[in-house]
Amino acid sequence: MIRDITIGQYYPAESVLHRLDPRVKFIGTIVYIVSLFIFDNWGYILGSAFLIAMILLSKVPLSFMVRGLKAIVVLLIITMLFNVLLTPGEVLWQFGILRVTEEGLILAGKMGIRLIFLILGASLMTLTTTPTKLTDALEKLMRPLKKIRVPVHEIAMMMSIALRFIPILLEETDKIMKAQMARGADFESGNLIKKVKAMVPLLVPLFVSAFRRANDLALAMEARCYHGGEGRTQMKPLRYQRRDGIAYFILGLYLAAAILLRVLLGW
Repeated sequence: MIRDITIGQYYPAESVLHRLDPRVKFIGTIVYIVSLFIFDNWGYILGSAFLIAMILLSKVPLSFMVRGLKAIVVLLIITMLFNVLLTPGEVLWQFGILRVTEEGLILAGKMGIRLIFLILGASLMTLTTTPTKLTDALEKLMRPLKKIRVPVHEIAMMMSIALRFIPILLEETDKIMKAQMARGADFESGNLIKKVKAMVPLLVPLFVSAFRRANDLALAMEARCYHGGEGRTQMKPLRYQRRDGIAYFILGLYLAAAILLRVLLGW
């Protein structure tokens, strides 16, 4: 399960998406997520076609991206189950206080599709963009907030550190699990309470390791006289290219098509 988490990881490849400015990919991800909540019924065909096209352009193996969905299976099932059982409408099946409605099934299907597409879209952004470039893009996009004294650089730095720590902590968790299993720990068998208790020998050393890494990082930043974003420069400043303008144009067409499908055709 630990190895199946792909959000926050970077997949190196030579593709059009990898070469795009990270600001384009950041805005594109937001546009795609917004479009998922604009669509209704047949509009998801447009969203599916756009996502498939982006995955093909990224040259990231589909199996690698789909593997990341295993981490949200429980959340997906719970979300769909609540929508099925708690949505009022025409009753199709009932047993005591439990009932399944036609409207609930439709809503559960839509929410499931939205959640899957949202995870794939967000994963596509992180898989094709290094954490450094992603935080540089966030800092550039949030620059106007400096006028109202928002610590933009510090927020971007925290995001960069968090993204860098995700694969490190996953690797550390995998090592601790293997070490505990070699000592006889069992993380799979038993009921829910036993599984939760079995996680204690995993969580304690993981938290200790995380705090130790955070302390080492803080000492390293102090030793290098880090004092925030004032006066700092970038080794590779972000600059828009012609391909970025074309990408913005395509995003505009996609969003306009999504709005038109919803407003004019009710899709």
